[in-house]
Amino acid sequence: MLGQLPVTQNETITCYDDLGKSKTHGLEQRYVSPTTGVCRKLVLQAVNPSAPSEVPISNHANHTIKLAIWLLDNSPFRGWNIFKWIGIWLLFTFKLFWSVILLLAQLYVPIDLVDSDSGEDNELYDTGYYKAYGRGFQGQLWAARSPMEHSSRMVEEAEKDIPTHTLYPRLLIIHDRTQNVWVPCTDRDTIIRTKFIAISYSAADAFTRGPNQEQHKAQFKDEVRAAVLGQKFDAYWLDLECLGKTPSEKSLDLYCMADVYRGAEVTLIMLGKAASGENLCWRGWGERVWTMPEALLSPHLCYKFRDREEVTPLSLFELANLAYTNYDKEHAIINAYSGKDPLERLERLALLKSAIFRRITAALAAKSAPPPPPKLDMIGETPVTSEAYPAERVYALMGFFEHRIKPNRFEDELHALVRLSMANDNDRIVERMVPMLPKIITKAACWYADDDLYQANLWDILPEIQVAGITENGALVVDGCRAAAIRWKDFPEIAFGTTDSQRRKIIGFIPYFSLPCLIIGIGIFSITRAGGIALIVIGLVLLFLSPQLFVFSQSGRVIDPQPWFIGVKGVVSIKEVERHLYGGARGHFPRMNYTPSGSEYSRPERGTVREGSNKQEEDAKRAESGPDAGHVFTLIDTYSSTMYYFRAERAPTVCIFAGREGGLGRFVLCSERCNINELHKESVLRMPTEISQKMELCGWVALG
Repeated sequence: MLGQLPVTQNETITCYDDLGKSKTHGLEQRYVSPTTGVCRKLVLQAVNPSAPSEVPISNHANHTIKLAIWLLDNSPFRGWNIFKWIGIWLLFTFKLFWSVILLLAQLYVPIDLVDSDSGEDNELYDTGYYKAYGRGFQGQLWAARSPMEHSSRMVEEAEKDIPTHTLYPRLLIIHDRTQNVWVPCTDRDTIIRTKFIAISYSAADAFTRGPNQEQHKAQFKDEVRAAVLGQKFDAYWLDLECLGKTPSEKSLDLYCMADVYRGAEVTLIMLGKAASGENLCWRGWGERVWTMPEALLSPHLCYKFRDREEVTPLSLFELANLAYTNYDKEHAIINAYSGKDPLERLERLALLKSAIFRRITAALAAKSAPPPPPKLDMIGETPVTSEAYPAERVYALMGFFEHRIKPNRFEDELHALVRLSMANDNDRIVERMVPMLPKIITKAACWYADDDLYQANLWDILPEIQVAGITENGALVVDGCRAAAIRWKDFPEIAFGTTDSQRRKIIGFIPYFSLPCLIIGIGIFSITRAGGIALIVIGLVLLFLSPQLFVFSQSGRVIDPQPWFIGVKGVVSIKEVERHLYGGARGHFPRMNYTPSGSEYSRPERGTVREGSNKQEEDAKRAESGPDAGHVFTLIDTYSSTMYYFRAERAPTVCIFAGREGGLGRFVLCSERCNINELHKESVLRMPTEISQKMELCGWVALG
């Protein structure tokens, strides 16, 4: 049953692997084993274990070096510690001697020391790559980028006949001077030869909903017609009269709304009554979803208050000062469309998207507060039709794009945004959102981002992925991912090398010959007393010095470590990580480093060398003991020898390379949700781009 979707029941989940085999388990957090591809219960090593799934930190580092470090760190002459010290010293000596025996045995009989059937992913065998993520996307796309792919979305009949662009409105209201009446006109030849005014207004200023609504609309139309004639025009476009009545006509008018304002000679802004407050009228009009396309796409602007006769022209700068409460954030758009300061296409579109999506309701309760991210069922304010389109804000935005999407009242805002991004592939807006870290990561559609904790803009991101489509429940399906698994149960044994040193090589051989030297001395004592005593003394001295000699031989700068992503719940110090990875080191090069700018807790040193400050450990501990308790994690990257402290709701088990920014790669940390076959963004780290070359490419993955 390939491609079969998971089934969720009350207290259990039935999921399917890539071969279609089912597995039923509880609701606990799970992950896909990178070794076996089997869905397993996630076990977290934690600084302070407090849940059934959490265990103390453990490691598989070389046991001999750990024994040697303990012998050097603990004095045998402190209390009764001498007995324990002697016991560990004997164990250390035995391990050295056992290594010699194994080496000699290996010369005669090859021994396979790795259990390939264990099913565990802690083997020392180094492939040169991080552990790969072993699960791909299953299911169907709701909307696909390629027309060759199947899309399950419902396509309205009206969508099929909408032209890409139009140079004239479908309908105009034209004044018949012979009979002195206003008549709707749909004749193409008449419309293309008629100059017209486009009317922009706020519904609250035009009519009041209720039993007298139609009377108010009729009065508003009369005022519009008088203003149009006063400007020496015989035609106008007003959505109250010109929007179609059938779904086909409504979709066509909505799709071509931008062309209406582009084609108008002038756009007349009809405001409410000045007696009620001019600023109030301007603010009400400026908070509408369609205010941006109406103002920016029109060749000329003018305005009129309903209780005044004069019609006053105005510029974009004047309009921004009067109508836009966020003028400081939108002045770049105004400058771009007025020709003063041109913007790059992507930057201009990103600013427009932010400005339009900021307009959520007709009257914001707290204008200074940042808007919440859009939801799958969010509906834009002040509908342009009698029946609101859930994705109206996206349709208002698409007028600024080269390629548009066909409106569909069955899709929500985020689905429409993905379709618009896929239609304009060069901009790759949605792909740029994936590597961003917003202040709030939504439970659904976690890929969406309006802001970034690292203070990067949308146009600063260079994506390394491509959107293949979107699923029915809003998950983004992406291609071209380099993904790696994150290990949480313990620290594995790391294969690594150290810088070459003849002195360390020579000294490293000495501890292995101390015990054989002692045994040979005892053996020849009866043959040659002087030689036996000499070898026994040399052997005992070397045995006593073996821990220090062995530790020195294992020191040095770590090079070419085996790539691993290792996670710990809580805040771990750098010395503890070094001990768990390499057994520890004394008086030599540091083997791990703090990130200078890779996480939300990172701090750079201000010296002459670029490196991370150890103060970030204090910041992370402070956060973990405060509001972020239980949600602060440590990620160790062995390949770049860098540590990251970050915040997440759940422990991420997959790391995805999604883009680049500011000289570093953007890596998305995701948790796995096998019941819906999706990954969920938990955090984003800025890590060296070169580590992505040690991550294997995977198939399609869904971010939901």
